[in-house]
Amino acid sequence: MLPPFTAPILGYLLGSAPFSALIGRLAGGVDVRAQGSGNPGATNVTRLLGWRWGALALLLDAGKGAAAVALAGHLAGNSQHELYWRCAAGGAAVAGHIWSVFTRFRGGKGVATAAGVFFALYPLVAGVSAAVFIIIAAGTRLVSLASLTATLCAPATMLALKYGFGGDTPPEGLALGFAVFGMVAYAHRTNIARLWRGEEQPFSPKKRRD
Repeated sequence: MLPPFTAPILGYLLGSAPFSALIGRLAGGVDVRAQGSGNPGATNVTRLLGWRWGALALLLDAGKGAAAVALAGHLAGNSQHELYWRCAAGGAAVAGHIWSVFTRFRGGKGVATAAGVFFALYPLVAGVSAAVFIIIAAGTRLVSLASLTATLCAPATMLALKYGFGGDTPPEGLALGFAVFGMVAYAHRTNIARLWRGEEQPFSPKKRRD
């Protein structure tokens, strides 16, 4: 068995898997990095290929985040540092999606992968963030705003549970929450600028006939 310190490395490689780019090529011969928003993620796949392929991209991107956490738990075993390695691997998976080694470090925004990480580690926190995403996305059709708010909601919910309800929120989880938000916010920096200027375009999926 590999030592636990390899978990972040493996998590990064898992996160780097360019599922959206592969789906674009296989499903319609589309380069998702050159069309639509140019972002190799589930939202752009939906925009270019429709809901069916977008949902597949979402599941695969979330799955690699959850897989990174599960793999780290397996490698750490019953170690007292198990949570640390699981959080480290999860954060590395998000980094891998944003800066994928397989696509010359040009990846997606990391939101779906982050969702998989938090559902594997903290289902309640992930559920709250998912609900916030759905509400904002449905109300505004601004996926970037929904993504940023939902990602920030993860560490905010952890703090609320810790100080408002006396819940057990370990520092590793809280550090992961803020680190993931920082990475996702950086990946959305151009979206943030457009949101500030009121120029961000609402999401409009392509309807395809299969």
